[in-house]
Amino acid sequence: MEPVKFLLVDDRAENLLSLESLLRRDNLILLKAQSGSEALELLLKHDVALALVDVQMPEMDGFELAEMMRGTQRTKHIPIIFVTASNSDQVRRFRGYETGAVDFIHKPVEASALKSKANVFYDLYVQRQEVAYQRDQLALASAENKRLLDETREYARALQEADHRKDEFLATLSHELRNPLAPLRSGLEILQGDPSPEIREKIYKTMDRELEHMVCLINDLLDISRVSKGKINLQKKPVSLHEAVQMALESSEEIIRARDHDVTLEADEKVWVEADPTRLVQIIANLVHNAAKYTPFKGKIRVAVKSQDGRAVVSVADSGVGIPADKLAHIFELFTQLEASARGSDGGLGIGLSLAKQLVDLHGGEILAESEGPGCGSTFTVALPAIEAAAPKKESCSAQAKPADIQPLCILVVDDNIAAAETMSMMLEMEGHDVSFAPDGEQALALARKVVPDAVLLDIGLPDISGYDVARELRSDPRFDNTLLVAQTGWGQQRDKDAAKEAGFDHHFVKPVKLESIVSLLQSKQRASSLAS
Repeated sequence: MEPVKFLLVDDRAENLLSLESLLRRDNLILLKAQSGSEALELLLKHDVALALVDVQMPEMDGFELAEMMRGTQRTKHIPIIFVTASNSDQVRRFRGYETGAVDFIHKPVEASALKSKANVFYDLYVQRQEVAYQRDQLALASAENKRLLDETREYARALQEADHRKDEFLATLSHELRNPLAPLRSGLEILQGDPSPEIREKIYKTMDRELEHMVCLINDLLDISRVSKGKINLQKKPVSLHEAVQMALESSEEIIRARDHDVTLEADEKVWVEADPTRLVQIIANLVHNAAKYTPFKGKIRVAVKSQDGRAVVSVADSGVGIPADKLAHIFELFTQLEASARGSDGGLGIGLSLAKQLVDLHGGEILAESEGPGCGSTFTVALPAIEAAAPKKESCSAQAKPADIQPLCILVVDDNIAAAETMSMMLEMEGHDVSFAPDGEQALALARKVVPDAVLLDIGLPDISGYDVARELRSDPRFDNTLLVAQTGWGQQRDKDAAKEAGFDHHFVKPVKLESIVSLLQSKQRASSLAS
């Protein structure tokens, strides 16, 4: 609380000192004035709880001062006690009370009466201060409660929206994962009926496409989780943006061809960036795939690459369904996508654009979405810091050497999933290799010591000992120094890859592994063995 202030007005200094000595107490400031004009000056600067005013003063008497105080909004409510040495008559009393006095005190002043009356006004002022303080605190508390209530409502709305989007996402996920399963099951039933070679080839392509679609969905889910948790480490190097765009277009060729889109590429081949090549292609492929998905059949997609203000810019424009204004601000948020009527049968999970934005952010770039509205198409633009073009690398003569005499390999497949192991073994045998199979770690070690394989395709999560332990055991035996150890596992985070490398694996593949990846790896092993012999 601020100190309480009394105003003492008397033209005689000794009277002021006398009043001051009688009224002095803690938390009380006594303002003294020897004239009406001095008193008015003090009242302009201070809030006063009580004014003790002498009636008989030269120039301006106490009644005139009181009248002037009552005429001002700031001072009209200040209680006034007149101090007078003259006898009290009815006329003077009436005039005093008319000017706003609350009491009269006669000189010589009785100390106890003065203190008692002054204390009343002191306490009233303190109480008014406390009420004002409590009122202000109540107003602040009310404002804070309103702010918290508004925040709570906003959080509730956001949670409700997130819950709604989560439900939509789970429904979409269920739909998108079931979609590829239907042709896979149908394809298997058709193959069991011994169809013609033409139908068999068509079924193989359909099943491969649908399986690849499922793998892409799962990989997108894993990627968005890794990015959100900061577990993606970019492997940056100089990359031609033109080459990255070409690779992205190749990866989206199937949906482009299926929808019969007209795609044009306008690219400055001198534009280079410092980026992770795989992730850069993934960013652009997501944008191209999104454009193809939301553009009706026989639409137009234009991809442009250029250098602008020290940045490498790639834009993907389409003649598709466009983006409503209310969706444009949220288009990069997780699980955000257009309504089912707009996205058609190939809806996706609504994470592609969010993943693209997060990957662009990791590269220190920007991504922007533009659209004039429904039916007007859309344009997505990615801008990354540009660098000088890298010098072309010369291909070594040794990399071009292709030995003619390629021998089949002895391969050991280790997996407790019998169906996965059998299908992998059959595929490798079709490639001409000699394949053995073990369902657990102990049998794998026993069989490996017996046949000493050229390559081991080893699952990590085995029922007895882990694949890491099997790899360490094999690497401790000199007979397996030249054995190719390949991890096949459902665990694909960076720590899993690091653990595989530490255990002695040469390569780490995340299931499901494409046959061509394994075949390419084994062919490299075959070439190396032929050169060594």
